[in-house]
Amino acid sequence: MIEDSVKLGEPLIRADRIKHSFIEGESAVQALRGVSFEARTSEITAIVGQSGCGKSTLLYLLGLLDRPESGEVYFQGRPMAKASSEARTTMRNESIGFVFQFHFLIKELTARENVALPLRKSGVGESKALGQADELLDRLGLGQKTKRFANKLSGGEQQRVAIARALVNSPSLLLADEPTGNLDSANSEKVFGLLKQFAKEQQIAILLVTHNPDLAKRCDHYLPMQDGLIVSHEQEKTKL
Repeated sequence: MIEDSVKLGEPLIRADRIKHSFIEGESAVQALRGVSFEARTSEITAIVGQSGCGKSTLLYLLGLLDRPESGEVYFQGRPMAKASSEARTTMRNESIGFVFQFHFLIKELTARENVALPLRKSGVGESKALGQADELLDRLGLGQKTKRFANKLSGGEQQRVAIARALVNSPSLLLADEPTGNLDSANSEKVFGLLKQFAKEQQIAILLVTHNPDLAKRCDHYLPMQDGLIVSHEQEKTKL
């Protein structure tokens, strides 16, 4: 079992000079050219930039779904770039949740069944898993729709189900890739509000990737990216 704690004052996750490239046609594209930053619990850190700047590639590496070509990813103080595949998988399954622009729900399952899936995969019994799913969906304002099939929910409701699925294993890090990209302004506001609420209440570090600078500037930390680099020092959120 991974120890889910961070020493006082230490970041939950830290990227140190990450570089990464991929092949496009016959050429190598340098997606990340030496990215360094850190994120702490109870805060939302926004990574903002236009399409192609490298922000989604960065999120993919921070989620331990791939290894950087060089540089290091420290998670809870542990270097993970060259850790064993088993250690990386365990860390990802126990400590990291993912929310994407497209919710990737299973349409043949109900909202509660979709949320319970990560628990069932980790060995939790069906009754307990569904009970935890119901409780979390109720907190997200979907208590009356837990037994509705995913494809019968609105876009905003589906995104909240996706958030519940990402949070049901009580991760310490939530990676959100354009989570409001397909939503109207009202639902975008609701989803962002829920992320802020859970970051504070559950002491989760949230990394939010977006192309929307207005949304990013409302986060605790704002990191603009361009051409595979963080291009300026972070800008602290203006207190309202």
